[in-house]
Amino acid sequence: MNLQIALGRAASRLESAAAGLLIGLAAGTVLLAVPAHAAEAPSQAAPAPVARAAGDGPALWAVRDADSTVYLFGTVHMLKPGTAWGSDKVDAAFDSASELWLEVTNPEDQSEIGPLVQQCGLSPDRPLSSWLTPEEKARLDSAATAAGVSPAQIDPMRPWLAAVMISSAPLRAAGFDPGLAVELNLRGRAEAAGKPVRGLETIGQQIGGLARMSDEGQRVYLRHYLATRDRSPADLDRAVAGWASGDVSVMADFARENGRAISEEAHQIFLVRRNADWASQIQTLMQGSGVSFMAVGAAHLAGDDSLQQMLTARGLTVTRE
Repeated sequence: MNLQIALGRAASRLESAAAGLLIGLAAGTVLLAVPAHAAEAPSQAAPAPVARAAGDGPALWAVRDADSTVYLFGTVHMLKPGTAWGSDKVDAAFDSASELWLEVTNPEDQSEIGPLVQQCGLSPDRPLSSWLTPEEKARLDSAATAAGVSPAQIDPMRPWLAAVMISSAPLRAAGFDPGLAVELNLRGRAEAAGKPVRGLETIGQQIGGLARMSDEGQRVYLRHYLATRDRSPADLDRAVAGWASGDVSVMADFARENGRAISEEAHQIFLVRRNADWASQIQTLMQGSGVSFMAVGAAHLAGDDSLQQMLTARGLTVTRE
């Protein structure tokens, strides 16, 4: 009975955190849980203005034809207070658009999270201690404690779920706040302006790709977080600095280190397949007319198999603004 209670509490804790799960900065290989208060029903007022970035600010691209424009803007799902990323060109593009597209419109929707956790996240018959070396298990126990989860609670979880539970704790401790996610700011601005907000996928689709990774892929994925946990805040600091200054090469390096460098499976699941699906949706959108502003994780717009590369391969014209 005690084990069932522990599992129930652990699952409940994840479901609450995962209400705001956003597939993260590095093509979805960094999973960041937005707290419930950061994803509540929209307020009537627009968010406070963002501090202006130095120079031109974050990179912006446009997909254009005779009567359609889709702006592509890379986002970061966790920022430190006071991070300067505002820019005149991004504001102008956003203001010119009649609609906002995000990866998901409803990160607070828990309806798809619970079944995935129950079906794909818990395996008490094969605890994590059987997946890892004693040294790795000790590292996991330390990481779980830092994330507010006991070793007993995390041991029955599958590796992907354990990775979700521990991934954001070092970043939060370093001052990164998911409540300052770029998407939340843009969504608030769109709602205050009366612009419709549309989604490229559902939260269940995002998490489902991770939950259904191969056993070995999950083991490698968890080991990556255990091995890089101590340096992840510094890595994200560098990535955010590069993103805010428009240095796409910095973001490409970060995407590679947190995607293909983990495994080809992670790269395919979190970037290639999703970018291909989004490219198809953009291609359909371009068959209409008007202006749309699309904001997705910055790593989707950098490095190998970027969204821009896929769109260009389909014959669409993509230019950096």
